[in-house]
Amino acid sequence: MAQRTKGGTASMSRRAESDLYPPVKALLEGLGFTVRGEVNGCDMVAVRDDALVIVELKRTVNLDLLLQAVDRLRLTENVYLAVEAPRRRSRGNRRWTQVQHLCRRLGLGLITVHFTAGGPAATVLFDPSPWRPRPDSRNRAALVREFGRRSGDFNVGGSARVPLITAYREDALRVAAYLKAHGPSAVKDIRAGTGLQAAGPLLQRDYYGWFQRTARGVYQLSPAGEDALRTYAHVVSNLCARRVEPDGG
Repeated sequence: MAQRTKGGTASMSRRAESDLYPPVKALLEGLGFTVRGEVNGCDMVAVRDDALVIVELKRTVNLDLLLQAVDRLRLTENVYLAVEAPRRRSRGNRRWTQVQHLCRRLGLGLITVHFTAGGPAATVLFDPSPWRPRPDSRNRAALVREFGRRSGDFNVGGSARVPLITAYREDALRVAAYLKAHGPSAVKDIRAGTGLQAAGPLLQRDYYGWFQRTARGVYQLSPAGEDALRTYAHVVSNLCARRVEPDGG
């Protein structure tokens, strides 16, 4: 499809879905399609020779629109969503990128309509086509590594805004438990006693504020670390029964 065509004169502070129709129709007609609105429940149907195109209109992408568009794929493989172009905002742009990935994965095309002082303009971002996500081997490896380093299942799936028991937090708790039992200790002794090869960087960074340096290469538990051991006692008891392998840091 062509990339951009202007059409219509809609200009209002609060737009309706029907305001998307004129510029999208102008786009399709410019490509030689005959266009009809509201045909058998479809917002827009366009025909050119043997090609059949269905466009569903919505100001923003939502679940109802996606379900409707997927249902239209039973009628033709050329199904597009037409939505108002999103405003440029950092958080919104990330969601918009995710929306585009989802449309591609579902085999849907995407058209955006920009409303400017010069009139609305419809733009085809991409056409429908079979799509397979590009493998993300780096993040896959990180996911598998994080899974393998955790000693147990201490998080409830779907929880939000609560501290998660990650492999890093487990390592910090393991060091805290060692210091609780042995008092101020040298990094080499902590490393040997916990089996955690990354004990040194973990203590130096002290991300949670659980440790205090008392001398060069020597650390003790802070009051915050004492509190953490009480808060995560159920995790610590599990960690004490499981020694980290030498390469597990």
